[in-house]
Amino acid sequence: MTDPRYAKLADVLTGHSTKLKRGERVLIDAWDIPDEMVVALVRTVRRRGAIPYVNIARSRVTRELLLGATEDQYSLLADLEMARMKKMDAYIAIRGADNMFESSDVPARRMQLAMKIMRPVQDWRVNKTKWVVLRWPSPSMAQSAMMSTEAFEDLYFRVCTLDYSRMRPGMRALVRLMEKTDQVHIKGPGTDLRFSIKGIGAVPCGGDRNIPDGEVYSCPVKESVEGVIQYNCPAVYQGVSFDNIRFVFEKGRIVEATSSNTRRMNEILDSDEGARYVGEFALGFNPHLLHPIRDTLFDEKIAGSFHFTPGQAYEHCGNGNKSQVHWDIVCIQRKDYGGGEIWFDGKLIRKDGLFVPRSLQKLNPGYLLGDED
Repeated sequence: MTDPRYAKLADVLTGHSTKLKRGERVLIDAWDIPDEMVVALVRTVRRRGAIPYVNIARSRVTRELLLGATEDQYSLLADLEMARMKKMDAYIAIRGADNMFESSDVPARRMQLAMKIMRPVQDWRVNKTKWVVLRWPSPSMAQSAMMSTEAFEDLYFRVCTLDYSRMRPGMRALVRLMEKTDQVHIKGPGTDLRFSIKGIGAVPCGGDRNIPDGEVYSCPVKESVEGVIQYNCPAVYQGVSFDNIRFVFEKGRIVEATSSNTRRMNEILDSDEGARYVGEFALGFNPHLLHPIRDTLFDEKIAGSFHFTPGQAYEHCGNGNKSQVHWDIVCIQRKDYGGGEIWFDGKLIRKDGLFVPRSLQKLNPGYLLGDED
């Protein structure tokens, strides 16, 4: 018997997130997830009058291809994927993994080659289609979250199917504030960072692109970033784990980068010129997500967090930075993680993970969980 939560999640993805319409083509990109969830998505897409297409992928097979990646091989693959993507109106990707470190032994040069060649396909999907991406709960994720498999699955479906409409009033207020902000100052343990977001704009994210969700993002003016940031969340990128990440910025560029794996991190930051500049600044506020699980789609939405992203900027709210890298790295500023402050144009906006201005307090956990109205 299929878990009834599958149908509920499929309804969120095809209704709230991608808002499918009759006749639209949607590509379902299924990586290491149960066939029952794929079937639930296909059926829900059809009920909405849209046309489903399915791609089935496996992370162990992908790793094997990457180990021997060549330019000719991935150039042809990129051409094929681009041709398919240009035929799609929407894209739904669900990615599971029995082992989140499956690609950790792929040589950096092979990974960089594949990412560089495939980047235009991703850019087209991000900028030209309606899309949503999410993870699938696995024992590996539960272990990383230090939870039982059953408890993590319960958390997963609770956070992925929550009422995201409750975030809208607070997100609108935060967007308006960020749109008129020039200078941002972030302070915390090991962090003293200044930059401008003048003229960049801001985008609310309430379940339309990522599930789980709960952030508003902008982008620093490319060469405005100055200072130091000490991240307190572990990160996994290209199948490699990193802890204690610290960046020093001068004129927008990362001039010093250290972590638990400094060598591999600098290989990533040296992928191209844009990888050492920042392409996104975002504030996270999902009330169900409190602690890191080494999965970016979850960790970047943690209540009381922000992420500061080396690499590619979004086309519709960016600073023009181009890179094959887009690495969302998270810092939590709640008291239990050392606290911190965010200031906009000299005014305190968030302290120890809680929004201070009255107009933004609807993004604090108490309101989003229904404890405060």
